[in-house]
Amino acid sequence: MEAATVAKPSPELQTRLLQRRGGEAATQCPLLRLYSGHGDLEPDLNAFNMSPSSTKPVYRIASIPGDGIGPEVISAGITVLKRLAAVLGTFDLQFDHFDWSSDYYKKHGRYIPEGGLEELKKYNAIFFGAVGAPDVPDHISLWSLRLALVQPLQHYANVRPTRVLRGITPPLTSTTTNPKNLDWVIIRENTEGEYAGQGGRTHIGQPWEVATEVAIFTRHGVERLMRFAFETAQKRKRKRLCVVTKSNAQRSGLVLWDEVAKIVGREFPDVEWDKMLVDAMTTRMILCPETLDTIVATNLHADILSDLAASLAGSIGIAPTSNLDPTRENPSMFEPIHGSAFALVGKGMANPVGTFWTAAEMLRWLGDEGAADELMECIENITERGVRTADLGEGRGQRRLRERFVRRLREFVVGRGQSGWGEREGGS
Repeated sequence: MEAATVAKPSPELQTRLLQRRGGEAATQCPLLRLYSGHGDLEPDLNAFNMSPSSTKPVYRIASIPGDGIGPEVISAGITVLKRLAAVLGTFDLQFDHFDWSSDYYKKHGRYIPEGGLEELKKYNAIFFGAVGAPDVPDHISLWSLRLALVQPLQHYANVRPTRVLRGITPPLTSTTTNPKNLDWVIIRENTEGEYAGQGGRTHIGQPWEVATEVAIFTRHGVERLMRFAFETAQKRKRKRLCVVTKSNAQRSGLVLWDEVAKIVGREFPDVEWDKMLVDAMTTRMILCPETLDTIVATNLHADILSDLAASLAGSIGIAPTSNLDPTRENPSMFEPIHGSAFALVGKGMANPVGTFWTAAEMLRWLGDEGAADELMECIENITERGVRTADLGEGRGQRRLRERFVRRLREFVVGRGQSGWGEREGGS
């Protein structure tokens, strides 16, 4: 991690830092220890290391950049996370990198080496970029890497928060005039349903060829997902849940889906919930976004609806994803929604905001709510200042956005308002 030149904290800022650190002596606060008795200087970031007796948590993260723009945005995310850890001084991060990708597949005939899943179980979380390459069929790359992680690691709850970040102009007039009209959490069943992997092909190449794709809905799988969705809605201010279905046409699996939702809903009398057919849901998301809050849907339906939601909030490039094992028996996996986007590789155009937001969700899952909130506030101060990539209507590249983000991060976290955060960023 590169060093940065920073000014000596003012007395007021020193007081705020001591409050943040719970009243510790200045010599025990890493940010103040950099300056104690020495005036302005180039900070040694090694000063942020704590003594062996420290109880500061160390989070072990398995990094899987994958394909396309995955390595670019994951690199940006790791840079920001390391800087945040150094600035706050309340936790440490240890990243180990796994080169599982389509290039690895072309060399070895597999995406995940033998014993790879067991190796991942040693980590607190997985930071994933994207999978998919033009010269590898999509169903091979997806099923051999991402779904080969999600299913055995029991990441049954895919959580995709969506809202309009400050400074971003969404396409809907109703959310432009009142951004709070779009503030959703979409919960996607992530291990069965339409992507259960059941089916096959026979008589390939013959006129009578048959292909089947079987959607699997188990009472156990639906019930655990519905309970997670109701619990999520219960924790949110509006306590409102919409259960997306298509039980009028899918008369078996989604009738079970509806029945289980009704049964689980009785356990949450304080949560207001309704049911909506998936086709009608697309209309409701566009015309009446303010009527929605928490949304739960099947693997396929939520896959589609969450991409629509990201676009309604401004861009798919800003959207995060958490693949959670709510039992915490396995490490959960965090990834931006956008995919490998090979058309953007090497052009510096990939938007890293989705990865930064994903990083914040990872910290939140690891239990560091404060760090997650600080990172999200910093993200919105950046977007509010007009520092955006081409997908959001600006001409800045990913590298410049990352550099400015990292440069401003320390200033913002330890001294909000101290460094001209109210001004709009100039330049290109």
